[in-house]
Amino acid sequence: MIAKRLPLRMIIAALIACAAAPAGAVAPAGRFDRQAWQQDLAQLRAELERAYVNLAWMGAPESGVDVPRLWRRAQASLAAATDDEEARRAIRAFVAGFEDGHFSELPAQSRSAPAEPEPAPPALDADDPKSGCAALGFASTAPVAFSLPFERLPGFRLLSDGLAAPFRAGLAPLPDGRTIGVIRIQNFRPTPFPAVCLDAWNSLRSNGAAVTAEAIAEAAERGWFAALARQLGALRTLGSAAVIVDIGTNSGGNDSGDWTARLVTNRAVASARMAAVDAPIAARYFDEQIAELDAVRPAARDAEARAAVDRARAFFARRKAAIGKARCDLSWVWRERRTWDPDACNRTIDSGFASGFAAGLPRGAYGSSEVASRISWPSRIEAHFGAWTGPVYVLINGRSYSSAEMFAAVMQDNRIGRLIGEKSGGDGCGFMVEAEPLVLAHSRLRFRLPNCMRLRADGSNEVAGVTPDLPLPQIEGESTRARAARALRLIGDDLGAAPPR
Repeated sequence: MIAKRLPLRMIIAALIACAAAPAGAVAPAGRFDRQAWQQDLAQLRAELERAYVNLAWMGAPESGVDVPRLWRRAQASLAAATDDEEARRAIRAFVAGFEDGHFSELPAQSRSAPAEPEPAPPALDADDPKSGCAALGFASTAPVAFSLPFERLPGFRLLSDGLAAPFRAGLAPLPDGRTIGVIRIQNFRPTPFPAVCLDAWNSLRSNGAAVTAEAIAEAAERGWFAALARQLGALRTLGSAAVIVDIGTNSGGNDSGDWTARLVTNRAVASARMAAVDAPIAARYFDEQIAELDAVRPAARDAEARAAVDRARAFFARRKAAIGKARCDLSWVWRERRTWDPDACNRTIDSGFASGFAAGLPRGAYGSSEVASRISWPSRIEAHFGAWTGPVYVLINGRSYSSAEMFAAVMQDNRIGRLIGEKSGGDGCGFMVEAEPLVLAHSRLRFRLPNCMRLRADGSNEVAGVTPDLPLPQIEGESTRARAARALRLIGDDLGAAPPR
């Protein structure tokens, strides 16, 4: 039997119903401490007000979440609970109601035995790249196949399988006889691409460089973008009328979701505005930026470059000094809903852009790639900007999350390409720095709380999900092959109607 993933709202409704339903059996007398569970809920509420970056957004009607209703239900469910399991379901239903994949429960941890000491780092043998890459965490952990089976359609030509080479890619015929390139990005970080590590390893060895974990990480990042640029160039050479970038069922990754948009256009790209939660944890992010700007300042060759570094440093220093000064009271979210205003007192703090201090820079900015890439991180890959400049479509679905949503949003907001498919999953920014989880005092339930927010061009929160320009809803009785063919037909029609780029 094949398990089906239920819609999130159905799961939430089921959790709430279970939490509020009377128990079939009563726990032994003296074991269930309702007051302790209620204190856990109060602790969770207080921590959300203090450290949950999306709380004010969730309190707005635009989010689609009714926080006062969630709060009332959680209180009622705990008041009706008769054992620990019912109380646990009440807390979990409350958290699930926010529909934020980054605000989620972490596995329980036992305190009954001491933790095993951390093993020593693996020794890397320069003559054994396969074992070395595996030891560094490189593995095909994300689905390599296209999220719609284009390769199973008549006339499709597979150019790369995504295993021996990093990216799965091919050419699909359109109904009018033109061909369209399809390239799969299953994750926005190098580690799910073992071929990238093997290439990086061989490159280091052939250049006589030391094979270290740090060297592999840097070379793999560069190699990931270089391989993507080569594949886009190959599709251009083969005469593709357009390119589909398939990020369906892509769980996310790192900042490369933002950087990658520059590879499919030769126009200026503006990254999303970013905000951090206005809490002490934000200082760690600002400290990191200040330290890296201090380190790069000696590389600034002229007054313009030095002034740019100084402006960026001063910005992050001001942001750090502003932490905690606004003193926003978000307790209203439990009582009422307020229209979203990104510039209101939301317990967030302006942190620049998803690309760093600047929303973007042209090639050759400040005469130093080292300086430019600290002012705007995508400048690290400026050699690959504009690898493709024709029409581009981004395929998304309800399992496109986090960094995949970053890519989809920046493509849409900058009008670089058109999105086709289903609305994305709605995870948004997530984490700008790692944070200790919230652990509830009585139940020991553990939750992670996202600490950063990316804002769309219209001021909305990316955690709401990204809506496609060309909807591709699932139709009863339609196979996935037929749906892939329908996607190509929609793109062909859109290409025919689109003005020249």
